[in-house]
This record gives sequence, structure tokens and C-alpha cells, in this order.
Amino acid sequence: MTTMISSFLWMRMIRMKSMRNTSGTTKMKKLKSNTVEMLQFSGLSGECNISHFITTRHGGVSKGNYAALNPGEYSGDDPVAVRMNRQLLADAVGISPEKIFAPFQVHEAEIGYIDTDFLSLTETGQKDEMNGKDALVTDIPGICVAVSTADCVPVLVYAPDKKVVAAIHAGWRGTVKQIVAKTIGCMVDRYACDPLQMMAGIAPSIGREAFEVGEEVVGAFRATGVDMNRIMTRNSLTGKAHIDLWEANRIQLLQSGLPEDGIEVSGICTYLHDNDFFSARRLGIKSGRILSGILIKE
Repeated sequence: MTTMISSFLWMRMIRMKSMRNTSGTTKMKKLKSNTVEMLQFSGLSGECNISHFITTRHGGVSKGNYAALNPGEYSGDDPVAVRMNRQLLADAVGISPEKIFAPFQVHEAEIGYIDTDFLSLTETGQKDEMNGKDALVTDIPGICVAVSTADCVPVLVYAPDKKVVAAIHAGWRGTVKQIVAKTIGCMVDRYACDPLQMMAGIAPSIGREAFEVGEEVVGAFRATGVDMNRIMTRNSLTGKAHIDLWEANRIQLLQSGLPEDGIEVSGICTYLHDNDFFSARRLGIKSGRILSGILIKE
């Protein structure tokens, strides 16, 4: 009984803390159309050459654990409902759904490029090319690169000097494998982007207080050389480790050369705010996905 009460008090405490964070320090802006509700970062939304979005659960036509706005193609939802949700999202963003590209993610650190060669492929060829990628990069106007998440960390990046955008999926495995740092490196090498001019947003995802992990995960992070004091705490009631994926990925952005004031962190935990965002830890794998996307305007 004591353990149950302690666990209840712990969850109540972190939920209240998360609510304070999201109402006090978040930089997200809420966008509503007649059919869907989305979020934007205040800094990125001030850039006239790009558009971006992070979906919520509000709007759409999906049912059950996918209710209601589930644009995730690989989530197990009814494909007809997903296509309808994609259309509603595309209408709200002002592009065609065929121009929204999201890969089949596998928690690795492979990066895909949406270029003219990619666009010349058939639809099947494009899906094959995106299979196994956890980040997409493009410099083609009107093309939206996106990643789907349900607790993992979505990171959106914009390089204004070369007009290049990237969408990155960083779960704990991808974070350990430096997917964010590798994507920034590819933007520098392939497009000659200047990291000092880049802007990035770390979108809603599971927060440190809710992300309890085993010692094997702690060991995987420790092996990367990251300062564990910056990304890990222990629950004083259970002794369990909690990892801060937001800070771990922010560190990668900083070490890649991005200026601190160019990095926005939503501060919104999907696990604690599952009424607004899909959370696989809450709902299971067979549930909806958030789509975070960014594009260069035509």
C-alpha cells in the first residue's frame, strides 16, 4: 500500500510540474483550422520562408486509440482514416498530401534526402527509399519533410542561409546513436549550411520525469560520453533512473554548432498530456502518432 501511495504522489507531483512548465515556459503557438488543431514554435513561425507544424489529437476521423487526428501511416490504423486525416492536415497547411513525406522509422541513425532524383521515383520507389530512415532533409520548396512520433522526440531544423530543412526522429536509441548530430553534419557537408545560423525546435515528446529507464539504457547513454548529470536523475522514491531526452538532443544541437538562442524546446510531455498528444507508453504501440513537419515555402 505504501508503494502504491508513493507512486501516486510521485505521478501527481510530476504531472503538476509538467503543467507548470507547459503553461509557463513553452514557446508553442496553437493553430486551429475548422478541422484540425496544430502547434508551432514561436521562433520558427517567425521565419517567412518556411512553414511547420506539430499535430495534436484534436480533429480528424480515427477511432479508439487512434482518435482522432492520426496521420501516422505505419501505426496500424485504418488506412482510409489515415488518408482522410492526411488530407485534413494538408488542407490546413496549404499543400497537397502527396507533398508530405514521412519515412518508415526504425530507431537508427540513417538520413534520407528528398531531392530531384527521389522525386523522379515511383510512389513505391519513394517508400522503399524512405524505409529505415529516421531523418529527412530537403532543399526543394513546397516539399514537407516530417516524422511521426508517440513519445519519441521530433526535432525540426531550418538552415536559413541555404534554405534547407530537416525533420528528425530521435527516440532513446536514435539519441544514443547521435541522429540529431549526424543530421546537422549532413546538412553542413551536403548543402554547406552554417550551423551558427540554424534554428531548431524540439517538439512535444516524453519528458524526463515520465521517462523511467533501466540500467542498460543508462549504460548506453553513459557510453556516449554525455554528461550524465545534465540528462539523468533518479526517482527519490524508487531509485529508478529518468533520462531527459530533450536535454540530450539539445546538447547534440549545441555541440553541432547551433547557437543556444536558436534552439526551442516545447517542454510538453506527451505521456502526461495524453489527452492532447498520442503516447505509446499510455496507449500501447497500436495507437496514433503525432506528425511534425517542416517545408520551405514556394
